Amino acid sequence: MAKKNKKAAAAAAEAAAAKQKEVEEEEEEIEVEEEMELLEVDVGDIIKVKQILDETVAGTMVTEDLSAHGEAVQIEEEYGHDNLKLVLMACACGFAAVAQFGLATDFPKNRILLGMCCASYFAISGILQLIMTFIDKDCIMLTKPLSDPAAIKLVKNGGNKQMDKYGIRVRSQFPRFSEFYTVILEFHGKPSSEFVKETWSVGQFFDVDGFFDEEGLMLEVEELYRRFEAGKYDKPDGVVGSSKKKKKN
Repeated sequence: MAKKNKKAAAAAAEAAAAKQKEVEEEEEEIEVEEEMELLEVDVGDIIKVKQILDETVAGTMVTEDLSAHGEAVQIEEEYGHDNLKLVLMACACGFAAVAQFGLATDFPKNRILLGMCCASYFAISGILQLIMTFIDKDCIMLTKPLSDPAAIKLVKNGGNKQMDKYGIRVRSQFPRFSEFYTVILEFHGKPSSEFVKETWSVGQFFDVDGFFDEEGLMLEVEELYRRFEAGKYDKPDGVVGSSKKKKKN
């Protein structure tokens, strides 16, 4: 009888554990469904649509499972360029604050200093505008070159021999009145850099109600990056194929 009671108790314990596990799995599924709640966007607002797409692309570039080699290869964002622009913005705001609150009360006695502050504000603002127009252009993100020896070895064996020398410049293009969104990956700081490029219709990621398929775009960006990581570059526009060798006489 004692043995039967022990077996019955063990069976009851296993049944309770199995039921508890099922309950936990159901709760996890509910949590995943809540996390996967789709973002709704007004697709008529082109600026907002591009912002959502750009943020998703930039976020995907620093995810742990971006690389074909898994977590062994991690891409890190380069903040130096953005920090420089923030410093310039802070300086411009500083000159504007001094002119507005520190010198305006004693005008016209300190009109020379006031004029210098105003001129400095407009000069720094102009420099920022020039940086964004002629240097940043369509760039949405910069990454650092690979520094981990194991990651460098994996990537080089995979086909890309330059990711330890150059970071990645991530560019995006979404022309006005166009439905096509383009992402370009190229080496940052390398003249005439190799690149990979992909264009999608935004209708592939937004439905008629404006719900955004974030996971779908992330998968497309991962595939694009892995082409870049494998050294499978695209050819420049206008280049159809390799040039034919001249025949020997």
